[in-house]
Amino acid sequence: MTRDLKVGCQTFTWEMLGEVWTGTPDDLLSAISAGGYAGIEITDTMIGRYGTKPSEFARALRDNGLQLVSFAFGSKSGFTVADAMEKDLATAQRWIDYAAEFPGALISIGSATIVSEGPREDKFAIAAEFYNRAGALGKASGVEVAVHPSSHHNTLLFNRADYDQIFALLDPELVGWVPDTGHILRGHDDILDTMRTFRDRIRYLHLKDVDAQDRWAMLGKGVLETPAVIDLVSQGPHFNGWLVLEEESETAAADPAAAIKANRETMRTHGI
Repeated sequence: MTRDLKVGCQTFTWEMLGEVWTGTPDDLLSAISAGGYAGIEITDTMIGRYGTKPSEFARALRDNGLQLVSFAFGSKSGFTVADAMEKDLATAQRWIDYAAEFPGALISIGSATIVSEGPREDKFAIAAEFYNRAGALGKASGVEVAVHPSSHHNTLLFNRADYDQIFALLDPELVGWVPDTGHILRGHDDILDTMRTFRDRIRYLHLKDVDAQDRWAMLGKGVLETPAVIDLVSQGPHFNGWLVLEEESETAAADPAAAIKANRETMRTHGI
């Protein structure tokens, strides 16, 4: 393992519960802090009342001993609808301005998703244009922007061929990559080869596990070779040291706070 690794938590563990979860952003911060984490990645869906109050959010983070690793957002356009480009870029600018209030925080933009009819090739071109233009906005504001591909329904960025295609269209000086180990495992034959090939684009890492049937599993309970992945990513020239744990398993759905605490303990077994 490399030195200077830091462990953060993604808030999707609660977001995936939908209306079943009725808590607040402060509840998230409290649970993540109590779980032993140093940082948080929060989404536009979960930021709640702090969405227009970055100074208050910064105070709440400090009170809980947490750092903002990244702010993540998506769009109903899936970033593949040309007519939605300007609106999506305005949203990107809004959250870039927000992240700029937190030193070192990045913007993570969700996976391009197919939401309309039309040639698949055209959707890659639209998504790439959006990501590159958002990356330019981030660079102008001093905020790094990275893309977060997924394996969810209708994603455009699922298997290795998709990764090859999108990265060929993205400017590596403007757009980084947030690899998610669970999503890669579900769409790629060789996770280590995929991550090695595009290692120079990695900004930070999402750690998530799946079982042999591609179902979400608690960290360490699936097929992910966690130490090998961390060692590989740690050699990347732009990797900032953050390992962000994101948990979507049924175990987490039953008790999110207990699940993320258990995952943090699993990381300690790896000396982190």
